[in-house]
Amino acid sequence: MMSVDRAERLLEEAFKIQGRDKKGRKILRIVGKFFPARELMGAGQGGGGEEALQGFLERRVFPEIGGAPFVVVYMHSLVQRSENFPGVAALRSAYEALPAAVRDGLRAVYFVHPGLQARLFFATFGRFLFSAGLYRKLRYVSRLEFLWEHMRRGEVEVPEFVEDHDEELEHRPLMDYGLVESDHHHRAFDDPAIDSAASMHSLRCIS
Repeated sequence: MMSVDRAERLLEEAFKIQGRDKKGRKILRIVGKFFPARELMGAGQGGGGEEALQGFLERRVFPEIGGAPFVVVYMHSLVQRSENFPGVAALRSAYEALPAAVRDGLRAVYFVHPGLQARLFFATFGRFLFSAGLYRKLRYVSRLEFLWEHMRRGEVEVPEFVEDHDEELEHRPLMDYGLVESDHHHRAFDDPAIDSAASMHSLRCIS
């Protein structure tokens, strides 16, 4: 089982409070490629992975947010299902574990570089996974230039690989529709088998 210290170090890379948007609200930046799903949620972890994530959020993220309004910037660039996607059941569990004050304070979720498959996934299953209130706060951001309409450059750190992927999308726009593959690896949701059999069973139960 992964040690608490190692889980803490890995999650610190994925989740950071950085700056404020143009309306003065705090920004929670989440880099999907940095999320250690395979290690955290992998075989042999039992429920420890979800507990480690929840514990980290309660210690390091929620206190910084408090009850104030905030937004989430989630960077989906180059996410791999096998490495970074925690699973449908884990996503729903994490959402349900959010304190009421945090849920009420969330104003928007900016989903950067979603791709067609991610859009279809959330259009199909989003309403089953999350409340209607949260689903309505989802904002797809196909290019970084559109993110800067809501926050100033420099307020949130953008990893170099996210900028490189943004440039690749700009020169190969058909990648947004899944008609042209990236020179990099496949992202989460690109494989029809988006999750384990257990999680797909949970989806059928939800629906």
